[in-house]
Amino acid sequence: MVLYIIGLGLNDEKDVTVRGLELIKSSSKVFLEAYTSVLSIGKDRLEAFYDRDDIVIADRDFVECRAEEIYLPAKEEDVSFLVVGDPVCATTHSDIMIRAREAGVKVELVHNASAMGAAGCCGLQLYSFGQTISIPYFDDNWKPTSFYPRIKYNRLGGMHTLCLLDIKVKEPDFEAMQRGKIVYLPPRFMTVNVAAEQLIESEGIRKGKAYNPESTLCVGLARLGQIDQCIMAGTLEELKEQDFGAPLHCLIICGEVHDMELEALRPYLVKDSKFVIDAEGSLFDRNAYEDNNDT
Repeated sequence: MVLYIIGLGLNDEKDVTVRGLELIKSSSKVFLEAYTSVLSIGKDRLEAFYDRDDIVIADRDFVECRAEEIYLPAKEEDVSFLVVGDPVCATTHSDIMIRAREAGVKVELVHNASAMGAAGCCGLQLYSFGQTISIPYFDDNWKPTSFYPRIKYNRLGGMHTLCLLDIKVKEPDFEAMQRGKIVYLPPRFMTVNVAAEQLIESEGIRKGKAYNPESTLCVGLARLGQIDQCIMAGTLEELKEQDFGAPLHCLIICGEVHDMELEALRPYLVKDSKFVIDAEGSLFDRNAYEDNNDT
């Protein structure tokens, strides 16, 4: 008997692999992780496509506090644990895999597309990326910037930084809990705009010159892998003013950018960006470029 951790890809029910679909249909139990990411569709669409009506939603509380209910049944029967993207891109999934194996459960992974690879659709080469970071929501009392040294490390090495943005799903309302009520806050998905603002604030806090909000080239991405995916390139100051539409969003802080990468990024520059990329893939400040062409 096996615990299958199956990646669902980035878009809808049809992104699952053929092998993944066969395993889902044949498993005795199916769990859908709804904590680290979300698809563009609901559980009902998945159940209709998988021809079953018994998928169990594994929210944050389930995954963090009751994970054994997912992997221990796989000692006696096949179990599918479905995750958005790829099974090995979140520490939550790696933790379940490790705990399952320690409990004597056989684990198999079924891979799929994830934001870690799909980010390359903007034209930046994946082998030029450094450490991936996560940016959490700031609030009035907590502004964590532990990600900042990793951005600086990447940039000093000429590497791009993929920033995964915070997702808040089924977060408890602590004020309601103090009144003895169990209430959950509405879902929140960090936008490129908020991430850009927080990165600008983080540079102001750290003052380490890891990046310049007014001159470092960045790329905002939304709904990767979907038909209406959105890509825009510009500075953090420029990206914070753009409309990227519905979630999910992520952000790339560029390191050293090759001419071929710049050529690929040219169609995505925001309107009236301070940057100009010419036909040869060279990056210029717009004012300097226009002054040179006027002479």
